Amino acid sequence: MYYEDGNEPVGETPVNAPLSSATDSIPRNLPLGEQVYETLLSQLISLKIGPGSRISIDSLSRELNVSQTPIRAALIRLESEGLVIKVHNIGYSAAPMPSRQRFEEIYDMRELLEPYMASRAALQISDSDVQELTALSNAMKIPAETDARLAYGKFAKLDAQFHAWIAEHGNNHMAQEALSRLHAHVHLFRLRFHSRVTEEAIQEHDAIVSALIARNPDQAAAAMKIHISKSRARMEPFFEMME
Repeated sequence: MYYEDGNEPVGETPVNAPLSSATDSIPRNLPLGEQVYETLLSQLISLKIGPGSRISIDSLSRELNVSQTPIRAALIRLESEGLVIKVHNIGYSAAPMPSRQRFEEIYDMRELLEPYMASRAALQISDSDVQELTALSNAMKIPAETDARLAYGKFAKLDAQFHAWIAEHGNNHMAQEALSRLHAHVHLFRLRFHSRVTEEAIQEHDAIVSALIARNPDQAAAAMKIHISKSRARMEPFFEMME
């Protein structure tokens, strides 16, 4: 299940070389760099690249049939999102799972801040904002790729964007920064790789969107609180299985 670091040296392929059809299904309607990022994100979230595993750029170059350049760019981006760690003179590895304390603190912070930000966003949302939020919400409902890892990775990315959008439109920069530093969504999605996570989250998102569109701050806060609480309940049993 886990991606193991390979020691076999491989040559670098041209930057414009096509991605191999024998590898993981890769979203081909995206630029090459984005394709590589999406593929690595899906492997990390689905635990094909296991927590703490070394990540060999050479091996990935061979697996994906691309040069090292887009792989390094994707790893830098994933490092900024807290999913990979770079150690000097060692290289990249997948970030470990959050500790029990970290797990609890993430949800404590989310339960404190996200309902508050949703209520503020409901008071300030404009007609153009409604269109933007609706489009983002609908994107999570579009049938995804046949590859389950890519579909799950795509949803996790959109889920993070959905919550970040609400935090941004809550117009409290200190709270927004605190939430962004948690890197909560991508880490928590690694705890359970299952369609139930996406199906239930979509229903809960719909309730949040409806409250925001209605510009009802109390309803928006309540819907967000329910969502965070249910997310915690979904993830906690699988966190316990890993301890």
